[in-house]
Amino acid sequence: MPIDDPTELFDLCDADGRPLGRARARGLVHRDGDWHRSLHVWVILEAEAGPAVLFQRRSLTKDTHPGKVDASVAGHVRAGETVEASLREAEEEIGLAVGPSDVVRLGLRRHVSHRPPSHSDRELQDIFYVTTRRPLESLRPDPDEVLGLIAVALPAALALCAGEVQSVAARELTREGVKDVVLGAGELLPVDDGYFVVVLTSIAQHLAKVAHPASLEEGLTGRRGEKETG
Repeated sequence: MPIDDPTELFDLCDADGRPLGRARARGLVHRDGDWHRSLHVWVILEAEAGPAVLFQRRSLTKDTHPGKVDASVAGHVRAGETVEASLREAEEEIGLAVGPSDVVRLGLRRHVSHRPPSHSDRELQDIFYVTTRRPLESLRPDPDEVLGLIAVALPAALALCAGEVQSVAARELTREGVKDVVLGAGELLPVDDGYFVVVLTSIAQHLAKVAHPASLEEGLTGRRGEKETG
């Protein structure tokens, strides 16, 4: 059974993020396609060999895309909570305490997905990244939320997400420990707005201190970055 609580309350907003002054239960929000806020925190592991992107493998009990490989941390903004307060998700999901002063905001993604028979999700996703010197082995994935954490060298992650290669070498942390694995393109959470490539390109440019790093909003395709997916 999915562990996502269908009674959890989310504040509603319009497509531009303006609060509507009311909250609804998660199950109803995802049934009716109400706009609501969420966040992604991308974690970059600093190492001698170069920066590595941390992906999470979603729990098999998630109500959307179970088992797929996604952003390091992904969560909803609860009713009455600010986006900054929702950074708590990083410590809850992977054991990495993150505050507003630790993260760099990359932008906003408007994301729409529809999944038969009765799932319609419209999210405004605030996108952040954070760098840490903590090794993969020191993180603590919540087994109820995260099946594993996967570290991939940043250039290899970009090549995989861009479709330039079909698999890359990686290291995965699970409850059994860390092991070397091969991450395949088919394991990635499906996106059709170029999101993974855009966000990793922007992070790479930030790390390289490019004067004008790629804009997340301008890089995403489609009207307001929205895409309808099955």
